[in-house]
Amino acid sequence: MPDIIMPRLSDTMEDGVVSAWLKKVGDQITRGEIVAEIETDKALMELEAYDDGVLEKILAEPGVRVPIGEPIAIVGDGSTSGVVSADSAIGGGTSIGASGAALSETGSTAPVVAPQRGSSSDNASGLGRTAVVKSSPLARKIARELQIDIAAVVGTGPGGRITRNDVEAAHRVSAAEAAVITASSADANVVSPQHVPASGGFEEVALTNIQRVSAIRLTESKQQAPHFYVTSAIDVTELFAFRARINATLDAAGDSKVSVNDLLVKAVAVALRKNSSINVSFAGDKLLRHKGIHLGVAVATPAGLLVPVIRDADRKSVSEIATESRDKATRARDRKLRAEEMSGGTFTISNLGMFGIEQFTAVINSPESAILAVGAAADELRLDGGEVVARKILRVTLSADHRAIDGAVAAQFLASLKELIENPLRIVT
Repeated sequence: MPDIIMPRLSDTMEDGVVSAWLKKVGDQITRGEIVAEIETDKALMELEAYDDGVLEKILAEPGVRVPIGEPIAIVGDGSTSGVVSADSAIGGGTSIGASGAALSETGSTAPVVAPQRGSSSDNASGLGRTAVVKSSPLARKIARELQIDIAAVVGTGPGGRITRNDVEAAHRVSAAEAAVITASSADANVVSPQHVPASGGFEEVALTNIQRVSAIRLTESKQQAPHFYVTSAIDVTELFAFRARINATLDAAGDSKVSVNDLLVKAVAVALRKNSSINVSFAGDKLLRHKGIHLGVAVATPAGLLVPVIRDADRKSVSEIATESRDKATRARDRKLRAEEMSGGTFTISNLGMFGIEQFTAVINSPESAILAVGAAADELRLDGGEVVARKILRVTLSADHRAIDGAVAAQFLASLKELIENPLRIVT
């Protein structure tokens, strides 16, 4: 019977982390039964068994990152079920962790370095030539990019196979050693504290899969997309009053209330419909102008930032947006969203107003070309007909990719959005 391999559960997934096994070695499993939970770059997803049989070996322990296509368990007829050996399990035993590093007696991590291939021990065993290095294609690619000798790294994959994690762990250690050597050569008596932290002065916290992938993609976005920013101060006094009237009606009917953010989502969707040049993606020698308006709404979760997508937001009522937003935000925090519910966005909204942040800039969620940062509404004094009055002012900042969006286009979009929000009846008509 075939191995259970790490599947591709989203279009952007390169590897996954086994969050939990729902079956143990020796258990009977049937095709389609949920056997494990896999943490992808977007969500916590269920893994179904491919075939009937007995779970004979678990190769990837919980918490271990495994590249797509690598085996994580073996299903058989039950004749060889048993405890997984340290050699065959990914992350099994006490000497190897998810990062592919050995745990020293002091509790710190150190790289696992293989004996040189083709050494005297190899020749003595009758090999007579350099042994073949077992490694995944992704590991070999990263080794070339990082200029790491893959033959000097011990693999933690099945049968000693070298994985991406092993190469990256070796690179981190090499970089740290080089930094110490550089500091020592500059001054033999002084070692920079930024290179060698004081003992016990820090705690290593492993990134979740979501945080790791977000770090990569946000870095790529800032490096590749020339960001520029436009800010608008919007009077939301009437919007707050309009929301109060809507909620009074909904409350009388026993329906769920709407938030200011729900109204803002609807307003952005309407503004995008009027300004389709913002609803685009940059694609090298062309722009992709999206026909649908699919709004991502950033949600902070313990595992990292997730962006559920409200599809066709311009065609939905404020109440429908409120219900869907609340449902998806709850399931995002519980890691119950499906990958397709976080894919296909054309524009993103990030709201930090509930934390009292009055203004900020956000990083574009590639391949989109713009993101709107929403701050908190604050009371400010304004002139109205020659008199000083208190008004609620909300500041929003649009981050735009200058390859796809010009400054005038961005300004026109914010002008449309400001007009809608300051005349909220237009949002729903």
